Amino acid sequence: MFFLLGAVGLNVYAALLVLLRAVVYRTHLYRPMLLNIMLSILPVFILMFGFLAGALVAQASYAGAVAVWLLTGIVWLLMLPNSSYLITELNLSHRSNEDSVPLWYDIILVITLAMSGVVNTIINVLIVHVIAATTVFGDNFSSLTRPVSWSAVACVLLLLGFGMYLGRYLRLNSWDIKHPLSFLRKVFTHFRVLANVWACLGFTITYAIFLGLIYLIVGGLVIDLGGAIETLQHET
Repeated sequence: MFFLLGAVGLNVYAALLVLLRAVVYRTHLYRPMLLNIMLSILPVFILMFGFLAGALVAQASYAGAVAVWLLTGIVWLLMLPNSSYLITELNLSHRSNEDSVPLWYDIILVITLAMSGVVNTIINVLIVHVIAATTVFGDNFSSLTRPVSWSAVACVLLLLGFGMYLGRYLRLNSWDIKHPLSFLRKVFTHFRVLANVWACLGFTITYAIFLGLIYLIVGGLVIDLGGAIETLQHET
């Protein structure tokens, strides 16, 4: 409960800092940051809505429910890079040389933004990790530690890193997939340059490792505690 309270508080604090920046220092409101915060939160609501919708459909058709859950998973995966994308705000690209806002304020602002994105990402991946692993391997915490489960998490984090690269350097958004030909044209044109391929590879792996280590700390703690509680329950 406290973990979720902290996650919500971090997102609210990030938005508040963006708003106060404009009010206190009488500068323009940097709306893209507010939009990015909302997009960062969106994937978890997609999961909640999709899960509930699937549960309702399951009362009439289990096959229909599976289709809803699969569609939810695809949409969720497409939108998830918006959560981790907040890490890239650390480049302070919103500042200008004439900016009246103190540097210390913008430093805590972008750190809060980045950390809210990291936390949102970890929560999303952990939720899917738990649901998918327990559904496939059984309703126990040992299912979360299977090599297949961890491999799936690693794949998701690599896809996240790749999605972040597409967003930052190709300026592509999750919803651009609605125009697949234009989307693919931009991607293929970009990666025809070998230097871009290596840059993408380095970016993707570097960010995936970072997110993976944070996931091991936070998600691993949840899994360890859950496993310990489960073991105690079996022993008693």
